[in-house]
Order: sequence, then structure tokens, then C-alpha cells
Amino acid sequence: MTTSQLIKNQKPGAARREGHPGIALTVIAACQLMVVLDATIVNIALPHIQDALKFSTTDLTWVVSAYTLTFGGLLLLGGRAGDILGRRRVFTTGILLFTLASLLGGLAQEPWQLLAARVLQGVGGAIASPTSLALITTTFPEGPERNRAFGVFAAVSAGGGAIGLLAGGMLTEWLDWRWVFFVNVPIGVLIAVLTPLYISESERHTGRFDIAGALTSTAGMASLVYGFIRAADEGWRDSLTIGSFAAAVVLLLSFAFIETRAKEPITPLRMFADRNRSGTYVIMLSLAAAMFGMFFYIVLFVQNVLDYTPIEAGLAFLPVTVVIALGAGLSQRFLPVLGPKPFMLAGSALAVIGLFWQTLLSSDSTYAGGVLGPMLVFGFGMGLNFVTLTITAVSGVAPHEAGAASGLLNTTQQVGGSLGLSILTTVFGSASKDEAEKQLPQFMADGTAEQKAEFAKTHQLPAPWGHEVLAQGISTGFVAAASMAVLALATAWLVIRVRKSDLEALAGTAGPGIG
Repeated sequence: MTTSQLIKNQKPGAARREGHPGIALTVIAACQLMVVLDATIVNIALPHIQDALKFSTTDLTWVVSAYTLTFGGLLLLGGRAGDILGRRRVFTTGILLFTLASLLGGLAQEPWQLLAARVLQGVGGAIASPTSLALITTTFPEGPERNRAFGVFAAVSAGGGAIGLLAGGMLTEWLDWRWVFFVNVPIGVLIAVLTPLYISESERHTGRFDIAGALTSTAGMASLVYGFIRAADEGWRDSLTIGSFAAAVVLLLSFAFIETRAKEPITPLRMFADRNRSGTYVIMLSLAAAMFGMFFYIVLFVQNVLDYTPIEAGLAFLPVTVVIALGAGLSQRFLPVLGPKPFMLAGSALAVIGLFWQTLLSSDSTYAGGVLGPMLVFGFGMGLNFVTLTITAVSGVAPHEAGAASGLLNTTQQVGGSLGLSILTTVFGSASKDEAEKQLPQFMADGTAEQKAEFAKTHQLPAPWGHEVLAQGISTGFVAAASMAVLALATAWLVIRVRKSDLEALAGTAGPGIG
């Protein structure tokens, strides 16, 4: 039979080269890695971006926030779009949009151009990311094969942040800051080309978009995140901060009201009736909040206190990626036997220990003595949790709602990270200001004339006084991060319940379940 005949005999939407699950999984995982990686790859390049495009320090924060706000706010809509329009079609559209935005970001000559590109990247990521997770449920049969695929996907999601820090350091130091954007272009094009070859189109479900729900949820989450970001800069009594929180409350309550009455809601609220799934979302929100803060502030510590170069800062996070992968592999292997709760408990407990350990950071801490150990403990705990949370969130969901379920999981991770980082920044700001007041008299007594002249311009204490301020602010911030992990641990202990039938479903076996 000729190639043209084979293509003619294929079912509509079928992959042109079926029977290659490994390649299909590689394509899906590559998309997720690119999207997750972009949340951190820019961080190390920020000082270079500021110098090149003349950002103010305040405006520079929006290079990160423009992406995370858009990404987190539109994830629910992206998941629903895949259910209605076909997941492969939406997946490809998101990848192409993300790729175009990356190209525009690398070519930006003005601040507004880069911010617009970051918003467009967030839109593309929000379309592609939830659809990529949902594609696993339609590409791989339930049971061990799907669990292995989820394990790879979750490991990529968990390790992408650390990989982004390393890649950002190398690209910035060896090439130019623009390459943190340009690197996405060839990868995105390759994914878009391979997708129709190895991934079949999912069944399309009739329906319409819940526009009112999408708008209120997106605006509500954006207002909530902005409120915390604003509070970090201007304080809790600032009128715009209060207004943002008030708007978030109104919009999110409106969203809940709309969803209870919509015939085809963007987020079926009945998914929250399952206590395991609801608990999973809370755990993901809490741990992501702690994780984003940890990555951000440890990068700050190793570069500003330990004087690491961008590449050295990225290399410092490689061990975290390794232990995350080890934890993900372990949980994927034994999840069908033990169920999710033991891994959620162990993973959350390790996260608590690692974060409380990081509260001991001081200006005298070394990488080996004060940074590496806590990061390894925290990273292994996150590895145990990411696979478990991913599988639990979509387990038992009807096929036509898989996109919404996975979109909600990704939303809790992204919004949780944004909120957590903002909360930690508020704690950091308060603690560092208090420490600066303590260090100022000693600086005025011992500082040189040149240092005092520079301080008058920048209002930033130089080393070693500045190191004390930074270390105290970071260590205090980690108290808040550890508290978030405690919430995850309490949720795993009190909310998650597992039945024998749940274990059988995870193992892909049939049999009578017992409640």
C-alpha cells in the first residue's frame, strides 16, 4: 500500500505516524518544559534587560509579572478551549503563539515592546500548557503507561524552573540576554511540526465558551496577584492595594455565581465535590507559593551575598533538579501500591523541613553549609508531590472535562507561585527595612566617604552591611514560605482520603472497590 493510500485510510485527525508513544510524550513534555522554563529563564537576565532597555527598577518587575499574570489568569480558558475545539489544534495554536511572542521579545527595542511580548507569551502558554496535560489522558491508556507519562510530565514541570535558571545564566553570560527569548523559536517550530505527525486529535465536544466565567476568573486572579505585588511595594494601606483586593473579591465571587448557573461552565464546580481533588488543589497552591519564593530568593542570595556569576548561580540549582527527578520517579513507581496520601504527607513534611532550615540563612552562610542541604530536602519533597498531585487531580475526571481539570491544577500552581512570591516579598521588605535601621549607625561610623556618597544616591547599604540586611530579609521571608508548606501538610493529613478502589484505578486494574 502506498503512502498516499495509508494517509487516505486514516481516521480524520489521526496522527500521520501512529504507534510512537515515546515521541508523542517527548513532544508534549518539550512544550511543558518550554512554558515552565520561561517563568524563570528571564530572572537571571533581568539586570541586563534593565540596562539595555532602560527599565526603572519598579517597571522591571513587570517583565516577570506580565507573563505570570497572563499565564495564570487564562489557563482555565485554555483548558476549556482544548475540550471544545480539539486539543491537538489548540495545542499547536498555543505553541505557535508562544514562539512568535518569544521572537518579538528578543527583538524588543523599547520597554513596552518587551512587556507586550511577555503578555503574548503568557497567552500562548495558557493555551498550550493545560492542553498538553490533557493530551496525555487521550494519548495514553489509563494505568501504568499513563502513570509513567504523568511522571515524566510532572518531573519536567517541577524541574523546569531550575533548568531555566541555569539556561538563563549560560545564555546571558555567553551570548546575550535576548537569547533567553530566541532559544524558544527553533524549539517551538519543531514542536509545531512534529505534533500532527505523532499526536492524534482528540474528540471535539460540542459546546460554547463561558466568556463571562473566563473574564471574571481572569480579571479576579489578576487583581488578586496585583494586590499582593502592589502591597510589596506600597504597603497594605495603599488605596490601590485595597482596591485591588476588593476588586478581586467581587470578581471571584461573581465568577463562582456565574459558574453555578452556567449551562456549560468553564470550571465545573462539581469537581470540587471530590475531597481528594480539592485537597490536591490546596496542596499545589501552597507548595507552589513556597517554591517560587525559594527559587527567587536563593538566586538573590547566591548572586548578591555569595557573589556567584549568572552561570554559577544556575549551576547551584542543578542538584535540586536531580532530587526532584528522583522523587518523581519514586512516587510514580509506588503510587499504585501505596496511593497518594503517603507521598503527599512525606513530600509536604520534607518541604516544611527544608524551608524552616532555610530560615537559618545568614550573611556568613556558605553554599555547601547553608544553601545546598535545605534545597535538596525541599526538592525531594516536591518531587514526591508533583507526580502525586498531577495524577490525583485528573484521576476519575470525565474525558470531556480533562482540560478544565488540568487547567485548574496549572492555575493553582501559577497563581500560587505569584501570590507566594508577593507575600514573601512583603515579609522580606519589612524585615530588611528593620535590619537596615539597625545596620545604619554602624555603617555611618565605619563606612568610607565614597560608600556614604553612593548610599546617598542609591539608599542601598554596601557590603558587608548590605549583606546583613539582605540575609535577614531572606531568612525572615522563609518563615512565611515554611508556613505555606505547613498548610500543605495539614491539608494532606486532614483532607486526603484513599480507598482501595482508588489504588486499583491507579494501577489500571478492574475490581470491586470498598469505601
